[in-house]
Amino acid sequence: MRDKEDKPTRRDFLGRMAVGIVGATGGSLAPSATEKTLVATKSQEMIYRTLGRSGEKVSLLGLGGYHIAMQITEQESIRLVRTAIDHGVTFMDNCWDYNDGISELRMGKALRDGYRKKVFLMTKTDAQVKDAWEKQLSECLERLQTDVIDLIQFHEVIRMEDPDRIFGPNGAFEAALAARKAGKVRYIGFTGHKDPAIHLKMLNTGFQHGFTFDAVQMPLNVLDAHYRSFEKEVVPVCVKHGIGVLGMKPLADGAIPRNNVLPAIDCLHYAMNLPTSVVINGCQTMERLEQGLEAVRTFKPMSESQVAALLAKTAKAAANGGLEPFKTTHTYDGTYQNPQWLG
Repeated sequence: MRDKEDKPTRRDFLGRMAVGIVGATGGSLAPSATEKTLVATKSQEMIYRTLGRSGEKVSLLGLGGYHIAMQITEQESIRLVRTAIDHGVTFMDNCWDYNDGISELRMGKALRDGYRKKVFLMTKTDAQVKDAWEKQLSECLERLQTDVIDLIQFHEVIRMEDPDRIFGPNGAFEAALAARKAGKVRYIGFTGHKDPAIHLKMLNTGFQHGFTFDAVQMPLNVLDAHYRSFEKEVVPVCVKHGIGVLGMKPLADGAIPRNNVLPAIDCLHYAMNLPTSVVINGCQTMERLEQGLEAVRTFKPMSESQVAALLAKTAKAAANGGLEPFKTTHTYDGTYQNPQWLG
C-alpha cells in the first residue's frame, strides 16, 4: 500500500496519463459513445451487448473461470458451465493459472459436444516475455480443447513496470500479435485489479506502439466508485476508443453483501448499469449462477438519483479500500506470489 506522501505523485501521474491519452486522439468523451455501448439486444431473458469496436455480441453476464474448479467433482463443474450456456451466457472467462490449470481443463471438457461454438471464449496468460507467453498459450489451447481463443488477455498488469516489459524487446506483446496473425487468437486485451494509473499506462503504452486493445478487464462495483476508481479514470478512456469494458468483482469478492452493505442483486445491477460489455461473476454454485441470471432478468437502466442513492449507502464502507483487498494488499496477486509465471 502507498503512504499518504505518495498520493500527490500518483494523482499527478494519473493526470499526465489521462491528458496523454486524450491528447493522442483529441476531443472528450461524447455522451453518444456511452449510449452506444449500452445498446443491447435481449433474447431468452439474456441481454447481449457489443464488445467495443469488435462488433462481437456477448452476454451481459459472464461466467467467471476461477470458480470453475471449486465444485467437488468435474461433472458438477461441467454441469454448471453448460447450464449457464443453456440459459444464454456466452462469455466464458478463464486463465492459465486458475487452480493450477484445472479451471481450463474442466471448461474445455464442458465445451465439448457443440458447446464451444455457442460461446465467446476468453482466457488469460501471465507471461510477459515471448517464449514463456507462447508456452502458456499453447497450454491454454490444449486444456480448453480449441484451436482458437476468441480473446486472450495479459493477466495481472498490476505493477507500473509491467507495460514496459510486455511491450519491450522480446516481450509478450510481440508473441500475441504473432498468435493473432496465425489465427490462434482473435482479439487481445489485458486485466488488472490494482490501480487505475497502471491501466492508463498500459493503454497509453499500447497507443505509443500504434496499438489499441480490444478489451480491458477491471474491478467495477459500488465501492470502486469511491476509491482508486477504475470506473471514473479508466472506463471513459475505454469507451472513447471503442475498447470493450469487462467488469469483474461486482460483489468485491462477496465482501459487499457479506458485510451487509448492499444486497448482491443491487451490486450486480450497479455494475450492469455502467458501460460494461460484460459483468463477469464468479459462480461456484448453481445458486450463485441463478442469482446472476436473476440480476439480468430484473435489470433496468438506473436513473442518476438511483445511482446516487447506492453510492451514498456505500461511501463509508468504501473508505481506504478496506473491502477491496485486491487493490490494497497482495492477497489476490498470483504473480506476486509466483513471480516465475511472468517469465
